[in-house]
Amino acid sequence: MPTIILKESPDHHDAELVIRLYELRREPVMRESRHALATQFWPRSAEDVLALTKADHPLNAAWRQVGGYWEMVYGMARHGIVHADFLVDNNGEGLMLFAKVEPYLDALRAQAGPRAFRSAEWVARETEMGRTIAEMFRGRIAARLKAAK
Repeated sequence: MPTIILKESPDHHDAELVIRLYELRREPVMRESRHALATQFWPRSAEDVLALTKADHPLNAAWRQVGGYWEMVYGMARHGIVHADFLVDNNGEGLMLFAKVEPYLDALRAQAGPRAFRSAEWVARETEMGRTIAEMFRGRIAARLKAAK
């Protein structure tokens, strides 16, 4: 596999891309899908996550749209297209979905494919901002699940 050279500092191209990604997040169907997963999806088991991969699940379309969007966005960082920490600093929301599925990632990858959440995982582990934001979301999710018991 070729070595990926990550950008050392952000430039105006990174800023333009981040602004464009923000505009895409504001598209009405995308906004509705992001809201649905943020408010209705609180998995407590691998089965809860795997259920969303089924076409007949009410949140399946949102799952595919939002998960695919964030994988595309974080893939840009993982492949050195955009400065990783700058991107994540301005687009950390996808790490909330990753933090929700992270405990069940092995089961998800076994069922849905080994590439599931590969870019989000890279961002959450290999970038300073990603580690910070993912940890914040892990804490929020744990607190939310504990309060809902």
